[in-house]
Amino acid sequence: MQTKALPLLAAAFASIAFGAQALDIRAGVLRVDYPALLPISRYDIRPDDLAFAGAMLADEDNATTGRFLGHSYETVTASTAPDMAMAALEEMLGTGIRYVVVDAKAPEIAALAERAAQDGALIFNSRAPDAALRSEACHANLLHIAPSNAMMADAVAQFAIWKQWKRWFLVSGSNPADRALADAYRHAAAKFGATIVEERIFEDTGGARRTDSGHVLVQRQLPTFLQGAEAHDVVIAADATDYFAAYLPFHLWTPRPVLGSAGLRPVAIHGAHEAWGATQFQNRFETLTRRHVMDEDFNTWLALRVLGEAVTRTSSNDPAVIEDYVLSEDFELAAFKGQKVTFRPWNGQLRQPILLYDGRITVSVSPQDGFLHRVSPLDTLGLDEPESNCTAFE
Repeated sequence: MQTKALPLLAAAFASIAFGAQALDIRAGVLRVDYPALLPISRYDIRPDDLAFAGAMLADEDNATTGRFLGHSYETVTASTAPDMAMAALEEMLGTGIRYVVVDAKAPEIAALAERAAQDGALIFNSRAPDAALRSEACHANLLHIAPSNAMMADAVAQFAIWKQWKRWFLVSGSNPADRALADAYRHAAAKFGATIVEERIFEDTGGARRTDSGHVLVQRQLPTFLQGAEAHDVVIAADATDYFAAYLPFHLWTPRPVLGSAGLRPVAIHGAHEAWGATQFQNRFETLTRRHVMDEDFNTWLALRVLGEAVTRTSSNDPAVIEDYVLSEDFELAAFKGQKVTFRPWNGQLRQPILLYDGRITVSVSPQDGFLHRVSPLDTLGLDEPESNCTAFE
């Protein structure tokens, strides 16, 4: 059976290669590094090659087909402080790069996309989850690989509803990113029929989050903070800044499952995910980097694979042609998540399943069975077309 498949595979490639022209595709990965406290856990320390490692693997994967078609791929990487991000982009654009994967927060993403548009360059957002970037603040040259806050919250909400955990105790942080994530969970509760019986805000008072006596203080303070809550099925944690949620699962007053920023967490990928052929992806990534994959790596890999697939299918390296193709109904890409991923043509968001991860295994994958949509079940996650105020793609 395998020997019969080889001539068929060669014929398929030959049909693509026929008439194809040699192309050089140069892309950039721009990572903006922000001042931050050490993470709560040493396991969460950011590796030096975060995001860049995904680019290395993507270049290898794109070259597999590219060599046959006469297409070459090169990715330039740069890390920078927020105030130097524009200069780093200018340098990339000055060398002729017209595809840039940006690992940055919303303010920098928006400014960089606006500047890139002047040169006809395409930006891939691999980090920022903000709703506005997919709605009223969208850009026609900005495609979102990173799942939004709404997609993540909806993924958690669907699982909770499927389990009949409909009474939520929402605990959120006090920082702007925490409040934005809490808003996403409020919207998800209303969207899928959950009730938020009570909300509390855990104030970020600044200072170090990890000290020798920190766990003792948290063990005493958190249960008291959570005491006397209305009867609830689950605790939903909205802690985008990673300040307190990791301590929640074993420091509740009333023992309940924790979902969201701790306990059962929504992620794009994790190092133990093996379903749908992901084992070979994990093995190749680990051989290349000597570590497990993280969301930033996967999002960067996926962005560059979107580019590679589009170049293969269109035989073009023109950003306008590439964007038209990826936003069309013809585009689809395998991403080791059980179904092909595609783009929402109204706001440039990549549709994709969300893994629900407990720190060791994939517990479940959303969208959950029974959540239907007239276009795709994946559109039950995040902003649907009637909810988005994005007009840039019209």
